[in-house]
Amino acid sequence: MKKKFSAAFLLMLMMVNITAPLFASSHREAPLIANDPLADNTDVYAFRSPDDPNKITIIANYIPFQLPQGGPNYYQFGENIRYEIHIDNNVATPGDDITYRFTFNKTNEDPSTFFNIRLGRQNLLTTYKMEKSTDGGKTFKTTVTKGVVPPPNIGPRSISSPVGLNAPDYNSLMKKAITKSNTGETVFCGPVDDPFFVDLGGIFDLGDAPRTTGTKATDGLKCLNVSTIALQIDIAALQKDKKAVCNATSILDPNYVIGVWASASRQKISVLKEDGKGTENSGPWIQVSRLGMPLTNEAVIPLKDKDYWNSLTPYEDLSKLDYFGKYFYRPELSLYMDDTHFGTAVPALKPLRIQRNSLGAFGFGNDQNGLFKLKGTAALNNTALAEAAFGGLLLPAKNSPRSVDLWPIFHTGVPNMAPYQLATGKAGNPLAKGKPFISNFLPNGGDMLRLNMAVPPTPRDSDKFSPLGLVQAAALGLTDPAYNTTTAIQNIPNMDGFPNGRRLEDDVTRIELQAVGGVVLAAIGLWYDDYIPASSPSPVTPQLLNVLTYSTGVDANDVAFTTAFPYLHEPFAGNYICPCNTSDKMSTPKISYRSAVSSGGGLAMTAPEVFANVSPNPFVDNSLIKYHLDAPATVSISLFNADGRQLKVLVNKNLKAGTYTERWSGNDLNKGAYFIRIAKDGEVKQTIKVVKG
Repeated sequence: MKKKFSAAFLLMLMMVNITAPLFASSHREAPLIANDPLADNTDVYAFRSPDDPNKITIIANYIPFQLPQGGPNYYQFGENIRYEIHIDNNVATPGDDITYRFTFNKTNEDPSTFFNIRLGRQNLLTTYKMEKSTDGGKTFKTTVTKGVVPPPNIGPRSISSPVGLNAPDYNSLMKKAITKSNTGETVFCGPVDDPFFVDLGGIFDLGDAPRTTGTKATDGLKCLNVSTIALQIDIAALQKDKKAVCNATSILDPNYVIGVWASASRQKISVLKEDGKGTENSGPWIQVSRLGMPLTNEAVIPLKDKDYWNSLTPYEDLSKLDYFGKYFYRPELSLYMDDTHFGTAVPALKPLRIQRNSLGAFGFGNDQNGLFKLKGTAALNNTALAEAAFGGLLLPAKNSPRSVDLWPIFHTGVPNMAPYQLATGKAGNPLAKGKPFISNFLPNGGDMLRLNMAVPPTPRDSDKFSPLGLVQAAALGLTDPAYNTTTAIQNIPNMDGFPNGRRLEDDVTRIELQAVGGVVLAAIGLWYDDYIPASSPSPVTPQLLNVLTYSTGVDANDVAFTTAFPYLHEPFAGNYICPCNTSDKMSTPKISYRSAVSSGGGLAMTAPEVFANVSPNPFVDNSLIKYHLDAPATVSISLFNADGRQLKVLVNKNLKAGTYTERWSGNDLNKGAYFIRIAKDGEVKQTIKVVKG
């Protein structure tokens, strides 16, 4: 059952994201599900479709770490599992408002061979049934009866030769498998490249990201596949009153918020057959895996409670605050970003230091009280932290410092109200009203991925598109004169990014670590400790820049995403040789800052001496390099391959201060990773990894 709370309880904190930790989305995140990979949720994505803004794309991935060459028994959806995507769109109704259920069936077309594919037949031809419920799961209607799952991408002989399936290529099989349900959804189920990217080896080596041990940062999911369920749904079909997005009152209309989570369930009793032909299953269905916000169970919930967490629904989370709340109020990961605890023992996280004395008054370390000393005071009137609003939830007790930012991110979403607005226009008071930039408040349940469907999608080929999602939107809203001279609602680029939903390109690992490091608090005006209002000219202090420019070392997927549904890259083939030894390190994230004149509430934040970004990235043929100089200089921009060999000089000029754009061609490059280095007066200032897909 959903637990109702007045109205804007909030917080998701504003912008950024998630709570505590980072690490590899939910691949093998709990002991029991690690032994049941067919039922293991790995990721959930929800975003406004970039090529069809009237639709929302929802993606739920399962079965982690699939080796492309994993024959003779390749990875397949399980037959005795219920895979479900759940949607909450109405605070007035309990539980799910829409549920999609998928069940899979396998047929052995050629039992006479050990090959998976031979002479146009498949050993395990997989089909699925999709059902839909709009009454909280009481009844289901079948909407796809025999959807086709493409076979594993075994290799060119199996896929394209006359002795195999004789298909033109693997992409043709993917396109052929896209179908329409009888209720209007576009559907795809099948194997794809795993879109998540992270340096797993570094992260789980006691937080060594970026690596400090001299080894290369490497995407731990490079060249690995995953099984996806992808849906594209009309916004009007998801909106609680069946209204199209053109009827939204603004781009932050709270009536267009949905919550999305996915699960997998098995029947309670499973008995092995004595003839070796599988199992007999009976009894009630038991949820064994769930996923909403990435990394909750993997990096916030401790080992002893991970399996218990997987058994709950988000609608049970809010009744378990006494049990689970402490893991969000005082997250373990925060201890490694605080030199009064264990910060010095984790050098990779040195740029991320939590505010212990923000504005000389407020500390957010695990042994501190955050904003609790304001509880019940007039200073909180007309804010979400007031006792008449949600102070009982957001300021529950002493020694719960992150109750005002990290914990609500997972459990309610963020309302468009003070203090969860940008510091722009607040005149130094973080509790005042500021510039709105997020509204995805939905307090019915707990851990879900929340998305405001009214927010326009940021074009993927825009020079302002960034995988930093709402962190980048906040940076622009604070520093760019196009946005920071007014407190009116504006369409700031990347407002459609994580944690307002989750796009495939979003670097949730980096965003979440920045959030644990207090970047959300800073965005609303609770600046870092090295900002002293009486003497500091700007809140853009070295500590804030350290957080904003922090990188884990892996900042993009190993291959480019596509421009049409389901947007995921085809799975790697079994004969593919993965370039495992190439570095995935990118020293500086793609985020922009502009010199701003203080007017109308602007913050007069200043830009670094040189800063560049590349878009689109990943690219296919051409790309743009946009860079800014704060003073005249000789600029050299060169392209290197993964082995460090210079391939070409893109720019070598004496330039005045200003912003420049250079178009360069990658037509002559093979697919893979490259590096662009930007030097000023002979000194390397930035290295950016680019990927040709």
